[in-house]
Amino acid sequence: MYGIHPITGIPVMRFQNLDLNLLAALDKLIRLQSVSRAADELSITQSAMSNALNRLRLYFEDPLLVQVGRRMELTPRAEALAGPVRDILVRIEAAVATPPVFDPATSTRNVALMVSDYSLATVVPPFVQQVAREAPSMRLTIKPQRTYPGLQLERGDTDLLIAPRVYSSPDHPSQTLLRDPMVCILDATNPAAGHLDLATFAALEHVAMEPPVGGQSYAAHLLRDAGVAVNVAVTTFSFSSLGDLVRGSDRIALVQRRLARRMVEQDPGLAMAEPPLSMAPLEQVIQWHSMRDTDPALVWLRERLIASVAPDP
Repeated sequence: MYGIHPITGIPVMRFQNLDLNLLAALDKLIRLQSVSRAADELSITQSAMSNALNRLRLYFEDPLLVQVGRRMELTPRAEALAGPVRDILVRIEAAVATPPVFDPATSTRNVALMVSDYSLATVVPPFVQQVAREAPSMRLTIKPQRTYPGLQLERGDTDLLIAPRVYSSPDHPSQTLLRDPMVCILDATNPAAGHLDLATFAALEHVAMEPPVGGQSYAAHLLRDAGVAVNVAVTTFSFSSLGDLVRGSDRIALVQRRLARRMVEQDPGLAMAEPPLSMAPLEQVIQWHSMRDTDPALVWLRERLIASVAPDP
């Protein structure tokens, strides 16, 4: 069934008397819980967004957002609608908003990638350089990884996700990007740089990475599974700071080899040592929404990501 949009005069699809154009407004209102911010996101006036909210309230016979103190909160009905509405919009975008033909030489598409601090330091730079050479007008938006990266993919907040396999979503396709063994970095003058046994490894002070979005780092995950307790003296939120925090001290840090090699190459005051226990390498994957499986631009970008990862010597 079709009707006429009251503002634009354009025919719009209706489902059981619901203007489907209101779904975009509902999605923004649920996710942002703010009429003004939702209006800004959709580039409409606050008055128009308030009108959309009123129409949605009438349709669902529910207030959807209620004022609690100085902020707005979702009603149980709005919380229940969040997932289905987002899924509908992702499916619509995948079906009608993705050009069937992709030419990297002329594409002006903006693609969002969600990556970790580790990927930003090791994988992203050569990838961005390759895309710039082959698709000079394509725009890339690099976003920091959040606590539940699979949820961001589900919501359509990112087009591609680069994350450890253990943190990827089982509900969407993925492809292995690389496997990176774990090593230790330490000051080049540290006696343990020549030989690191398990007793020394456990006794030395460690610098540990704690993701700023919460959760455990991959190194902490491995140590927990191995049943090895270490003496964590310093925690940091950034992989790039690990080298500075071990240099000139007796501390060590457990880190992926690609990142460790980059640190050692840039700083002769650092050294690498093999850990004294068997550890599974970090498996980084590329993941995308199942509805974007055949998106030609994302297929091309996935291929470029794979090609930009140099073999680990």
